[in-house]
Amino acid sequence: MGLEKILSVAGKPGLYELITQTRSGFVAASLIDGKKISVGLKSNVSVLSEIAVYTLDEELPLRAVFLKMQVKEKSGKTSISHKEDKIKLEEYFFEVLPNYDEDRVYASDIKKIISWYNILVDKGIADFSENEEDLSSEEE
Repeated sequence: MGLEKILSVAGKPGLYELITQTRSGFVAASLIDGKKISVGLKSNVSVLSEIAVYTLDEELPLRAVFLKMQVKEKSGKTSISHKEDKIKLEEYFFEVLPNYDEDRVYASDIKKIISWYNILVDKGIADFSENEEDLSSEEE
């Protein structure tokens, strides 16, 4: 399963896997406890494959940030908790992504990224390499 089916739902903790679409939205299952939820079309939902992190040069896809974290952590969970204080979170993220834009990437963003990465590693969804669909859409 790639990041194309992994969702972040505003107001709900953790990550969700897209199960199916309905007339009024879609059904998703929590990656944390497996509980299914119904999400309406008006809900603020982000697909992980569409999220990018601001750097000083460009916007780097979240997939690429996860890859850098995976290399740093040798495919394991992060050495830092997402609950650490702001300074420690920023120091960690600077090690992973030295050119991230400190003015536009907040500590709350770093917390989410670390938390999401750890959830994905726990669930064995740790193939962050680009798939052929992503490559073909970038070439267009």
